[in-house]
Amino acid sequence: MRGPTIAALIATAVLATPHAGRAEELTHRWVYVSTNMLVETNVESTIKLLDRFRAAGYNGVVLADYKFMLWDRLGERYAANVARVRRACRDRQLACIACVFPLGYSSGLLTHDPHLAAGLPVKDAPFVVRDGRLVPDDQAAQLVNGDFEDFKGDRPAGWDWADEPGKITFIDRQVARSGSAALRMQDIDKHSPLHGHGRIMQAVRVKPFRYYHFSAAVKTENFPAADQVQLAVLAKDATLNHYQPRIAPTQDWKRVHVCFNSLEFEEVRLYLGVWGGKGGKIWFDDARLEPAGLVNLICREGAPAAVTSDDGKITYAEGVDYASLRDARAAVAPYQGDFPVWHDPPGVKVPAGSRLRDGQRVRISYYHTALIHHGQVACCLSEPKVYDILTWQAGRVRDRLAPDGYFMQHDEIRIAGWDAACATRGLTCGQILADNVQRCTAILRKADPGKPVYVWSDMFDPHHNAGKMGRYYLVKGEGPWYGSWEGLDKDVVVVNWHGQAKGRLESLQHFASRGHKQILAGYYDADPARITDWLADAAKVTGVIGVMYTTWRNNYDDLEAFAQKAGFPEAD
Repeated sequence: MRGPTIAALIATAVLATPHAGRAEELTHRWVYVSTNMLVETNVESTIKLLDRFRAAGYNGVVLADYKFMLWDRLGERYAANVARVRRACRDRQLACIACVFPLGYSSGLLTHDPHLAAGLPVKDAPFVVRDGRLVPDDQAAQLVNGDFEDFKGDRPAGWDWADEPGKITFIDRQVARSGSAALRMQDIDKHSPLHGHGRIMQAVRVKPFRYYHFSAAVKTENFPAADQVQLAVLAKDATLNHYQPRIAPTQDWKRVHVCFNSLEFEEVRLYLGVWGGKGGKIWFDDARLEPAGLVNLICREGAPAAVTSDDGKITYAEGVDYASLRDARAAVAPYQGDFPVWHDPPGVKVPAGSRLRDGQRVRISYYHTALIHHGQVACCLSEPKVYDILTWQAGRVRDRLAPDGYFMQHDEIRIAGWDAACATRGLTCGQILADNVQRCTAILRKADPGKPVYVWSDMFDPHHNAGKMGRYYLVKGEGPWYGSWEGLDKDVVVVNWHGQAKGRLESLQHFASRGHKQILAGYYDADPARITDWLADAAKVTGVIGVMYTTWRNNYDDLEAFAQKAGFPEAD
């Protein structure tokens, strides 16, 4: 059976399947496969997996590859590898669905232009001309006793509180990064068995919309919860840092870094510690808070920068009074399109003939991007160039892969709404996303008419990430994504991953009431039997047409068990 025939069958099922209350009506039985097809061994292993998929009763593969954004620089070797996988799907009568438009995890898109990253605003940050360069000069925020040299017993001075001094937190006078003392935590689960909290906190006054660098030296010894260690930054009703530093269970002293924007807040609470601590020991020393300068600066028409006099009366000219504002080390580490969490801030040269003089203070307003978890960066949804790149990608995927359908990667968009490109539109973030998904759907339909279009559920689900109340990561506004679903055409199939019992049925009902067909994205590297309860809820609504074995760890050990629990028909 050839690809176009499969695509026609998929389109027919999407439009005609009335109900999914019984297993035999699950016409879409898919497996999610994310791999780097530039690597030959990955291609070989993927093709071998296809036989297992077919034998277990699956009839489609969702292919995701970061390099679907890099067709212009990978040459014929990559195209040939992708073609091999595509042929193998056809030979086994497996539908092939291509993942496109990575808007939440945008590093691939940002290889084309890193300044398309979504930005957070810095307003009137103080800089000074020093030795012919503009450097940060913000003394407004001060961290007290970050070296832990001032203490009474096991209580460090200047810190508002610590978890269980003398039981969980200790002043260590034998092990220190510098000076004569450090803060040690141990026996965390023994004294905090319910939550595993081992933390220390200090409240600090800050200026709104300023950019800060918070760091500390960290040492560990047999500390299994190293991946739960945080340099957390909290404000009244917001978490301002979502980056997760990389710390090993056993490591010598190493400085770890986070950066944060104060947004509208005048006070933040800085935490060192762990949520979910277990055994072992961890030490902190030499904690610092300082201005972050121009690290991960982005500059574009929709994210402009300005340098003014200290009183704001003079606006200085780029290229005349100061060199270009750029961060040459942004979006290049460890790979192109990836932003580093921290590096030495770039200085801005003051050329000969400038009106600026050594020792003079100025104010700089600009935008920077922010890293989420282990390095996630989102693109700006309002920049015209983003749509040029998405149109380019759609054409390349069509030409090189000829997929049976397109899966838009609108998920977990965690920074949006702050930069000028978004703010000047006078729309909520939900309205911006609604417009975006309409435009993205139109791009795919123009590029490859007649092919079905799919999208993740979370950003369009009021019972998930598009709720009416609360903040969402670093997205601007209260309930910022609420109403985003208004941009979804009814024939866009929703791949629903709200599998938790609370809100699961309501999520299914939300999309069913709008006329959307749905596919359940199950498994998630957990008990494959969980799909049975989800399917029971799915039987209460119309339009659930399939399930997808969804693994983020490339774990296919439960492939057959999941198919059995979902009630797949036996393979022919």
